Amino acid sequence: MYRVLLPVDENEERAEQAAQNVINLPRDADDIEVVVLNVEAPYSVGDGGGRVSSEEFFDETDYPKSVEMVLDMLEDADIATKKRRVHGTPSEEILAVADEVDADAIAMSGRKRSPSGKVLFGSVTQSVLLDANRPVLVSAMG
Repeated sequence: MYRVLLPVDENEERAEQAAQNVINLPRDADDIEVVVLNVEAPYSVGDGGGRVSSEEFFDETDYPKSVEMVLDMLEDADIATKKRRVHGTPSEEILAVADEVDADAIAMSGRKRSPSGKVLFGSVTQSVLLDANRPVLVSAMG
């Protein structure tokens, strides 16, 4: 079984592109398992009355619409799926989950960039590319 970790944020266009790349892998669909991962980045807000952390409100079952769309796409292609939602720094969590599930590859889609900005990927994608100990399939947008 070829296991792919597919990190998905709330951007449906990027999610669809990354999912399509997994569907197009040169393998039989029944030989692929995809773990769709959504990472909520930490944040905190506050005023004079105190600070509130995102960790206090994190719900591991509150997936964005983009995750459900990707799951539907993959299941329509007869690809086995699992889903996970975690809280933390996106690049760190992507790499940690890839290790945990023993992913054979990570599939991501970069952000749209200006012509000069296309030289570099987004910071999360760049961090994963630089630190991953497994293949990373990156599709560039626009």
